[in-house]
Amino acid sequence: MGMNINLRKKNNKELLANFNFFRFKKFFFFLSIIYLIYCLRINFNKISLGFDFATYKFHIIFSFIFCFLSIYFNAYAWSSIVSWLGFRRGSSNLISFYILTNSLKYVPGGIWHFVERFNYLKKIDNQYLSFYAILLEPYIMLSGSLLMASLGVFYSPIFIIFILPSILLSKKFIYYILFKLVSYKKQGIKLFKLPNSKFEFDSKIKFKSPFPIKPLFIEILFIYSKFIGFFICLSIFNDNTIESKFFLFIAFCLSWTIGLIVPAAPGGLGVFEASFLFITSKYFSQSSLIESLIYFRLVSTISDLILSTPFFIKNILKKT
Repeated sequence: MGMNINLRKKNNKELLANFNFFRFKKFFFFLSIIYLIYCLRINFNKISLGFDFATYKFHIIFSFIFCFLSIYFNAYAWSSIVSWLGFRRGSSNLISFYILTNSLKYVPGGIWHFVERFNYLKKIDNQYLSFYAILLEPYIMLSGSLLMASLGVFYSPIFIIFILPSILLSKKFIYYILFKLVSYKKQGIKLFKLPNSKFEFDSKIKFKSPFPIKPLFIEILFIYSKFIGFFICLSIFNDNTIESKFFLFIAFCLSWTIGLIVPAAPGGLGVFEASFLFITSKYFSQSSLIESLIYFRLVSTISDLILSTPFFIKNILKKT
């Protein structure tokens, strides 16, 4: 009996170890795109992207402002993560460099913003700190978004699952979390070719505190400001958003989390939209949701590109 249980456990571990997360993410991405196309098709005659700009111009302006603000919070959170890992220099250059390289995520491959940040940090500190800083950032984003989403399931048993990533951010567990992230992200980070051992981690990383409270809090501000930018776009096409803002915030956090976990396209493109439609379409008109999502995606992408323009100009001037 005991032998059968041990054999079953061993088989389960081997199954998990051999599970191809990269293929699963690709499958989920294409499934999301198919669902999104289906929603577009059945609502095609109802979708009208035009609106009275004179009436809603301030909506668009404020949506841009909050998207710009979210990018700054995102950059500030990254500099705080680097500082928490033991970086001893000023953070202002890190913030500006993060913002300037943000649009590189739209370049095919989806990892070039990470590569630029890795190379930049490697020059001024050690490559291990650089490597773990870029790996830890999306995990803290994930922790923050799930922590906010947990407010919607406060009295449910799955509340524990939602807050678990934040609990595991303690420096006692962080190496094992990062080790797992390395194994799941081999396709994206094999470029760096760094040995991933507990000894190297302990010798190169000097935590400033037991728990990254500041980075986590700033990532929550990033998510919330992003949501406000989205909520403003949503209010242009929906009149009953104010009464449902808490539900919409939870749906946004969940959808954004899924888009982060399945990064087949920059910013969870397609996955975020499909997830949000799936969660909220029972309570709102699908056509108005699609219109809002399209405008928010445009505002969000243009914000990234505007703030990153100086980076490209600087590079072009260097080459010429």
